[in-house]
Amino acid sequence: MPYISRDESLRRLREQVTKNSPIIGAGAGTGISAKFAEQGGVDIIIIYNSGRYRMAGRGSLAGLLPYGDANAIVVEMASEVLPVVKDTPVLAGVCGTDPFRLMPTFLHQLKDMGFDGVQNFPTVGLIDGVYRTNLEETGMGYNLEIDMIRQAHQLDMLTCPYVFNTADAKAMAEAGADVLVPHMGLTTKGSIGAETNLTLEESAKRVQAMHDAAKEVNPDILVLCHGGPIAEPEDAQYIFEHTTGIAGFFGASSIERLPVEPAIKEQARQFKILKL
Repeated sequence: MPYISRDESLRRLREQVTKNSPIIGAGAGTGISAKFAEQGGVDIIIIYNSGRYRMAGRGSLAGLLPYGDANAIVVEMASEVLPVVKDTPVLAGVCGTDPFRLMPTFLHQLKDMGFDGVQNFPTVGLIDGVYRTNLEETGMGYNLEIDMIRQAHQLDMLTCPYVFNTADAKAMAEAGADVLVPHMGLTTKGSIGAETNLTLEESAKRVQAMHDAAKEVNPDILVLCHGGPIAEPEDAQYIFEHTTGIAGFFGASSIERLPVEPAIKEQARQFKILKL
């Protein structure tokens, strides 16, 4: 896959918005997910450790727990995904809080491998309560993810970070984020989806607030939506219709897990009802 420059990636993304077509980002935990998401016309492909766990039948939050080295897994996944993607920007999910990485060196490595940009995942933004407070107090907080996005921006990589509130949105915009992805929490629906979550109405309000905060810093920033109850195409359409300025949707479970679960089940059932 040829390297796609940040300028070229942004030109393509903005062209979609000009055509009134949503920007669609797709998480890929396997080569086949990336291959066919691209054939479906997605604009960005993102790979990170949760994709591997998700397609192994585990919940996406496995990516936030100590089941593997998140940054090493992304490097390993690269050999499976990058060669099958023909002409779509591919982002690496980077664990920016990893205390065992020299981040500038690691980002250079990812760029040299053929990644066109980065996203901050796994992210402590999904953690709250005393645990989150303790992470921040002990030098493993969200500010490190902001720093990672800033460094990637300085390397002229496409940056598409997750944000969780208006303060995050402003900080990431100031760090040079190109595409902001307000995160509404773990995706609902399917066999391993979350049950506790926001409503679509609440999500629309939160997405709008983060959009507005980021646009105050950088009027050119692109803002998508992701997660929580925004699981199916009709859910994303609801967000588009109840917000102003949202440019698209990023789907991970929505694009590679939810379609696969019923398809495999039904195909197996169709074989099983055959008669000898």
